[in-house]
Amino acid sequence: MTAFIIVAALLLAAALAILLPPLWRAPPPSGSADRREANLAVFRDQLAELDRERDEGTLGEADVAQARAELQRRLLDEVEAQPAAPATRVGGRRTALLLLLIIPLAAAAGYALLGNPGALDPLQRQARIAPEQIDAMIGSLIEKLQKNPDDSKGWVMLARSYKVLERYPEAADAYARAGTLVDQDAGLLADYAEVLSQLHGGSLQGKAGELIARALKI
Repeated sequence: MTAFIIVAALLLAAALAILLPPLWRAPPPSGSADRREANLAVFRDQLAELDRERDEGTLGEADVAQARAELQRRLLDEVEAQPAAPATRVGGRRTALLLLLIIPLAAAAGYALLGNPGALDPLQRQARIAPEQIDAMIGSLIEKLQKNPDDSKGWVMLARSYKVLERYPEAADAYARAGTLVDQDAGLLADYAEVLSQLHGGSLQGKAGELIARALKI
């Protein structure tokens, strides 16, 4: 038994030595933000050109509206195509610290379960995580945000999570609660617009279009 524990501890230490250094180090700089800013600058120039052609009488109002909608659609496509920004150094260190806690606890729990002959009992194998437990985990995150409603980054994180799950109504509500953090970030405004567009069958009419216009002005 003692030999098993020593070997398990050595394997655990080796796994942590492999997993933790990349998370602890600062991530390499990403050019996604620069590409996004460059794309926004191009779209602003194109919108300005449309306005000039309208003022000169080269294009009618209907043509300008159609071209503007197409530009907004292309901006959304650009946002969707860009990779997510890498985690910050702080986020990586938090993940590393969580792994330091979770991996040993998971190993201990696994040994306690698999090392117990009673775990082979078919009745025990039928045990599953209940839906109520999953709801409780989600509720815990929401509860933290309710206690600290000014945590804009937390609301953005929740909104993006809902977006990935295609729970667009909840994502839209979370983006709305993020406040000035979204208002000051062109990328987040575009993400918010995409969520609203999904809620309305892909339409960019109304608030979705307004958000795109605001993103282009930043």
